[in-house]
Amino acid sequence: MEKANPQIQSKFPAIGKISPEFFDEVIYPHLGMYRPEVVVPPQHGVDCGVVSIGDGRVMVITTDPIYIVPEYGFERAAWFAWHILASDVTTSGFPPAYIICDFNLPMSITEEQFAAIWKTFHRESITYGASVVAGHTARYSGTDYPMVGGATFIAVGPENHYLHPCMASPGDVVVVTKGAAIEATGIMSCAFPDMVRAGLGEDILRRGQEFFYKMTTVDDALTAVTIGVRDDGVTAMHDATECGVIGGLFEIAQASGTGIVVDRDSIPIDPAVNAICDYFGMDPLISISEGTLLICVKQSKVNALLDALAKKSIVAAAIGQVITRDEGFWIVEGGKRHALEHPRVDPFWKAVADAMRTKLE
Repeated sequence: MEKANPQIQSKFPAIGKISPEFFDEVIYPHLGMYRPEVVVPPQHGVDCGVVSIGDGRVMVITTDPIYIVPEYGFERAAWFAWHILASDVTTSGFPPAYIICDFNLPMSITEEQFAAIWKTFHRESITYGASVVAGHTARYSGTDYPMVGGATFIAVGPENHYLHPCMASPGDVVVVTKGAAIEATGIMSCAFPDMVRAGLGEDILRRGQEFFYKMTTVDDALTAVTIGVRDDGVTAMHDATECGVIGGLFEIAQASGTGIVVDRDSIPIDPAVNAICDYFGMDPLISISEGTLLICVKQSKVNALLDALAKKSIVAAAIGQVITRDEGFWIVEGGKRHALEHPRVDPFWKAVADAMRTKLE
């Protein structure tokens, strides 16, 4: 039996996404056959690949688990699962067009429960113009919630209009939508309502649960690109999932070979977010935040971007600037500049595990 390489093993996290080092050492060197039409191959922390399909068009592809939490209610859980995937692909600036779903369902799921999931996928797909083109659906022993399979979302559009985190460049302004820890707040409020109510009161619980339907960046991204793209506006977009706003900023910088300076006091953090994150021991700036879109935009188009988002009632703020890689990674707090470091591990996962143990006691 082959022994595990201790160097590789140490770079494989106990929970959550793999480290950049593990990706660079194990995954990136082994991507199968080189094909020239692959315009953007896999990169750590970047959700979409891009393939040229001829006639000046590209196909943007993303894949993720289908994440269903029954405690949310099956319709609401399916809405979130669909939007996790759609949020990734729309960071390209294109709406989803084609969907492939692989459901590996637990034996306990009923026909009625799956019908609620599927009808929600159908409804959201119609809303945004996407068509399911292939898939697989079955129940298996040994599977369980919340990871009940996976899906691939595909978008198509002109090759001179797609966006990717690698396109951020020094001088771009960084804009954030909605604020920090959107997903951490929405999920903890919905998954552990009794704990939040007992610890923080009914009003904070209600406000926290309102974040659930903010856990999408689909409308944020499709609105942002209406002001123009690349040299004429938005240069890059990335949704802040694991490791939150700070992790997302690092991923943009890593993909584009740039640096970042961010003003901590400019990052919107709702009082309910602060209260719930503090209660569960999470730093909102590094906690999972599906629903938060990081947008890099040319200086001349910042006001146009903020205006377009405001017209859609999407809260947004300019929080920093892309700088050169040599200038580094910085966060300004209270007028003082400090080195910005990647958080490595999202505190959300420990918070969930701790809350589950408390709930079962």
